[in-house]
Amino acid sequence: MKKLLTIFLPVVILLISCESPTSKQDQPGKTNVVKTGASLNDSSIVYKTDNLIITRLSNHTYAHTSFLNTNDFGRVPCNGMVVVNANEAIIFDTPSDDESSGELINFLMNNLQCKIKAIIPTHFHEDCVGGLEKFNEYNIPAYASNTTIELLKIKGRKFSKPIKGFADSLALNIGDKKVYAQYFGEGHTKDNIIGYYPDDNVLFGGCLIKESGATKGNLEDAYTKEWPITVHKLRQQYPDTKIVIPGHGKWGGTELFDYTIKLFE
Repeated sequence: MKKLLTIFLPVVILLISCESPTSKQDQPGKTNVVKTGASLNDSSIVYKTDNLIITRLSNHTYAHTSFLNTNDFGRVPCNGMVVVNANEAIIFDTPSDDESSGELINFLMNNLQCKIKAIIPTHFHEDCVGGLEKFNEYNIPAYASNTTIELLKIKGRKFSKPIKGFADSLALNIGDKKVYAQYFGEGHTKDNIIGYYPDDNVLFGGCLIKESGATKGNLEDAYTKEWPITVHKLRQQYPDTKIVIPGHGKWGGTELFDYTIKLFE
C-alpha cells in the first residue's frame, strides 16, 4: 500500500508594530517580509497589492509607492514616506487615490498598531493629495505649506476638512523624536517641500529630487533655473543623509542630490 506523503511547511508568525518594526505579520494575498536591520541595500517589501507597495528602508522609515494614471507618462509609480516611532506615524504625501490611501491607513493602524498623527503633502499636485479625502474620513490632520494651500485653492481643489498651514518649516513630535518638513526654494513647483527624519538620516525629497537616470519629467509648473540652486541648499543642510527618497522611482543616497543638480544646471 502506498503511503500518502504530507509535507508540512513551517510557518513563522511574527508580530509587527511601531515599537518593533523588525518583525512581521502575514496576511493572505500580501507580501509582508521585514528583515532586521534593513538598510538601503537590504530594504524589504512589507506589503504589496496592485495598488500599493510599502517598503521598509530603516528602523523607523518606510516608502509607500502607489500608481497614478497620466496622459503623458502612462501609469506612473509615486513615492511617499512614512515615519513610525512609539506607536505613532507621520506620512508624507498621500497615495495617488482613495483606494490606495485606505490600504496604507489600514496597514499602519492594523498591522503596525499605529496612530497616524499627520499627513503632509509636499506640493499641490495630484500625486501628493490624490487620497487626502480618505485621510479626512479617519480624522487624520493634514498639514501643508501656506503656498501649497494657496495653490490648491487657485486650482479649485476642495477638501471636506481644512488643511493646517505653516510657513517655511514644520516640526512634529512622534513619540520622543521629531519629524521635519521644510521649504528650501522653487524647483519642481513653487511650493515643493521635503521631509526629514534625523534619527535615521532619511530624507523624502518628493518631486524636487530625481532618481538616478531620470529625465526632467513634468515641467508644467517647474522653475528650472532655481531647481539646482534649491537642491544645493538642501544638500548643504543635510550632508549626513543616508537614504534619499525621490518622488518617483528608486531611492538612493546623496548621489540623487548630485544627479538632480546636474540635470538642471
